[in-house]
Amino acid sequence: MRQNLKTTLAAGLTAFLLAGGAHAQTEAAPACGGDFKVFLDGVRAEAMARGVSADVVDRALAGAAIDQKVLSRDRAQGVFRQTFLEFSKRTVSQARLDIGRKKLKDLAPVFARAEQEFGVPGPIIAAFWAMETDFGAVQGDFNTRNALVTLSHDCRRPELFRKQLLAAIEMVGHGDLDPNGTTGAWAGEIGQVQMLPKDIIEFGVDGDGDDHVNVKQSAADAILTAAKFIQHLGFTRGQPWIQEVSVPDVLPFEKTGLQPGMKAADWFALGVKPRDGDTSFGHLEASLVLPQGRKGPAFITYPNFNIYLEWNQSFIYTTSAAYFATRLAGAPPYERGNPEEGLSEEGMKQLQTRLQALGHDVGKIDGILGSGTRAAIQKEQLRLGLPADGWATQALLSAL
Repeated sequence: MRQNLKTTLAAGLTAFLLAGGAHAQTEAAPACGGDFKVFLDGVRAEAMARGVSADVVDRALAGAAIDQKVLSRDRAQGVFRQTFLEFSKRTVSQARLDIGRKKLKDLAPVFARAEQEFGVPGPIIAAFWAMETDFGAVQGDFNTRNALVTLSHDCRRPELFRKQLLAAIEMVGHGDLDPNGTTGAWAGEIGQVQMLPKDIIEFGVDGDGDDHVNVKQSAADAILTAAKFIQHLGFTRGQPWIQEVSVPDVLPFEKTGLQPGMKAADWFALGVKPRDGDTSFGHLEASLVLPQGRKGPAFITYPNFNIYLEWNQSFIYTTSAAYFATRLAGAPPYERGNPEEGLSEEGMKQLQTRLQALGHDVGKIDGILGSGTRAAIQKEQLRLGLPADGWATQALLSAL
């Protein structure tokens, strides 16, 4: 995939899509592959069985074709190797902050409605809006209908995409998707906050009063639809999502990371100090995350942080997006600290190989510091008497 922000997010959103459950296919329709016309006939029959008129289905599928570029992107999904400092510097730029603050001001009534009706603060929505499409400027140029037809016909994960294709057909009937003209990401996401058709149907909000949910052109529709979706993901009104902190030199670092068992007050009692001085949410469950080890930026994440993990499974993306929202809400830039130098891609693969040989489940040997690798690192750091902050360094690799 193209190595830029939009591509990284497309990969992350696809990972989120793939976490969904399977959708049962009709017995008469082949699950995937085979003759393309037979496949389309099966989709047509299933859509009509769901109550979509034959006229709408025919309009939706007329001219449908396999897009080989979609298959190429699907087979070549990139992996995420940037550090938090690298990625957050790119994504949370001054230009984006300036635009985001202007959007929050210019569209204040829409954001106020989003918070009033769904409990989601404007900065959270604006940060997603920026990171997904640069406030609508980069929405993707793949024909949405063809992308979903392609991924539904393909035998890699047809059951996951077929329900999105059926939802897209339903959107055609609503007048909210042009089968020949609507474009978006290669995996079928549409609009200014890049949502899938099924989610647009379920959580779509007509924000501008034109009786349509147009998440591509209408900022109001996109903002309110995103707010309703975020509420659905479990956001709790009036609670924080992430908070920058400083950490003492001595701490039970083996308890850090996205794991349960601690409240914010427990961390405060151990010497963790909120940079803004606010300890009023000490009663909430909280994790202490150290994206680049104990010497780098440090954050407490609260239950609302889980909505970021539902939106995108990349730890670096979610932490950056949550931090971005705090900046739009008025927080200062994080203190970058002086983290130890991390490993190169090859060094990470060597470390993963050694961890695997020691009996740890690190998943694929891919050079990525993912959750499994971080957990294994903490265990080995603890065994070796090192601060168990989950950060991969040359010193740890040499010690193993």
